[in-house]
Amino acid sequence: MPSQAQVWRDVQARLASGQGFWVYAYGSLIWKPAFEPLQALPARVWGHHRALRMRSLRDRGTPQRPGLVFALLPGGCCTGVVQRVPDDQAEAVFETLWQREMEGSPYRPHWLRARTGNGPVSALGFTLPGQSERHARELGEAELLDILRHACGRHGSTLDYLLDTARALQQHGIHDPQVQALVAMARRHGLHRADAGR
Repeated sequence: MPSQAQVWRDVQARLASGQGFWVYAYGSLIWKPAFEPLQALPARVWGHHRALRMRSLRDRGTPQRPGLVFALLPGGCCTGVVQRVPDDQAEAVFETLWQREMEGSPYRPHWLRARTGNGPVSALGFTLPGQSERHARELGEAELLDILRHACGRHGSTLDYLLDTARALQQHGIHDPQVQALVAMARRHGLHRADAGR
């Protein structure tokens, strides 16, 4: 796996060549970015797909009751958002991103070729290896519902994370059938965000 120093050298090379530093957002980075993007464009990558399959032991759950967050898993394709980092903020943004996405997590950094309406860009994305012990594999509806009902960590519940991601995708005009199916399942069973009705 590339080290932090190696990935930073890649960022510097892209800045020097005029390509810019882009980040690929597919989950919480869409609705809670680590910086104010110069541009944010819908973009599709091939070779990875978004799935609510990474066990969260801190942010959206606990070791005793793990939650789930979205991950980029091998295979298929995914439509997310590429975010352009201001050149003069590149180092600070990179440090923030690395701490947020890599410390204590099983993610691996990759340069993903993302297709946008303005052409392709190379964007830094954080992916989950299929063999990771944090990969939840296939979950049945009963287990998913139990997690959505009860799992909560330092940043809130798995349910709120799902609903926030679904809303952000919709705001960017991105339709993900699997995300919408999860939201529909939660609604069928009367699940609502924690602050609903307040």
